[in-house]
Amino acid sequence: MAEYVDKDLRDTRFERVDLRGAQIRNSDLTGATFRGVWLSGAVMRGVELVDVDITGEVRNLTINGVDVAPLVEAELDRRHPDRARMRPIDPAGFREAWDVVERLWEATVVRARRLDPALLHKSVDGEWSFVQTLRHLVFATDAWVRRAILGDPSPWDPLDLPWDEMPETPGVPWDREAQPPLDTVLALRQDRMATVREVVEGLTDESLAANTEPVEGPGWPPPISFPVRDVLLCVLNEEWQHRLYAERDLDALEARPQARP
Repeated sequence: MAEYVDKDLRDTRFERVDLRGAQIRNSDLTGATFRGVWLSGAVMRGVELVDVDITGEVRNLTINGVDVAPLVEAELDRRHPDRARMRPIDPAGFREAWDVVERLWEATVVRARRLDPALLHKSVDGEWSFVQTLRHLVFATDAWVRRAILGDPSPWDPLDLPWDEMPETPGVPWDREAQPPLDTVLALRQDRMATVREVVEGLTDESLAANTEPVEGPGWPPPISFPVRDVLLCVLNEEWQHRLYAERDLDALEARPQARP
């Protein structure tokens, strides 16, 4: 085990670093930023957790002896009544959930169109721009619906945008710097959302309970079988979470003086 004792590592960047089992004692992490990290099984004792912002999947998080994850889930459902519909259990529920996704995203796009188009390529606090968010959702649909469920080994469009931490994969586009017009990306989105609509409209109890067939060839997800229900829940989660991120960033963009075209 490497040891760093009494070292000044301020502003050090760690990327794709394996820190499993690391021990951090009497150390100052003030202002540290964690993105795309796994903290499963992490234990924190004697910490000062003040003015901390956590966004991500939270389960079995115990703070001062209290499992706060159910409290967080209940509060999120209270704030967003449609959120509970993102956990459907039958084909009709998945169709209803996709109705909600279409309705909410339609309103978000209308809101985005009111801004100066240049702002839709701007990052807020290092997050994806609005257009990049849409491109990522195209990728998510291509990966989980067109590849995993429908069996297309290479469903990608050149504008697909994987998540930042994904290792480069042969055949999968990854042009983070592209700045296509909003209408170009929306046309892709409409095509992919229509594909999801077709899938959920065709769901039966049997097909929902089935597993996907492994898809060979490079890409994402890997060539293994997945429960169809889990795949569609993953798609719903992607759509729900990224719309919330987009709405959050639109708040910030609208506050900028040059927001209106």
